[in-house]
Amino acid sequence: MALILKTLLLILSGVILLRISGRKSISQMNLSTTILMISTGTILVQPIAGQGVTHTIMAVGILVLLVLFLEYLQLKFNAIEKLITGKSKVVIENGKLNIRNIKKVRLTIDQLEMRLRNQGVSRYQDIKTATIEPNGLLGYELMDEAKPLTVGEFKKIMETYQRNISSQTTTDAATQQPTIFDELTEKPKEYDHPDYLQ
Repeated sequence: MALILKTLLLILSGVILLRISGRKSISQMNLSTTILMISTGTILVQPIAGQGVTHTIMAVGILVLLVLFLEYLQLKFNAIEKLITGKSKVVIENGKLNIRNIKKVRLTIDQLEMRLRNQGVSRYQDIKTATIEPNGLLGYELMDEAKPLTVGEFKKIMETYQRNISSQTTTDAATQQPTIFDELTEKPKEYDHPDYLQ
């Protein structure tokens, strides 16, 4: 029974301490968060192997505090962020592969193509810039001619079109020559024919 209570206490304290350290999915974890997760799992097993429960909770608490301190330093100093987390690497520029950076992130062309297909991109030439982020995810910006039309852009196009149509209609009405049917309307117009033919 004591073993069950110890295990339950360790699991609850592990969940609480990991919640304090931050919610990130595995794909978003940086180096320090990954070390925290592995260390926490290893330390949480120790009481079952013979260490004290309070000693274990304190050790995990110290780890969480260290990770929070490292994340604070990353917010304050770019050099520390670059050292711990790293920076994004450009893998496609103006529709061309940057082979040197692709090798730096240890990514094959097939893996890059798979990531692009998952994002709905079918051609390198459509990409203005693509990066591999420090968390391993792909970020990209499409060329202007490959970007989908947004609702806002569509509305602007339609407003411009309607303004052009209405101004053209007004111009056409102003420059329109009188016809033989204008005589039948309420406001008769001046015609270029002799009075005796009216």
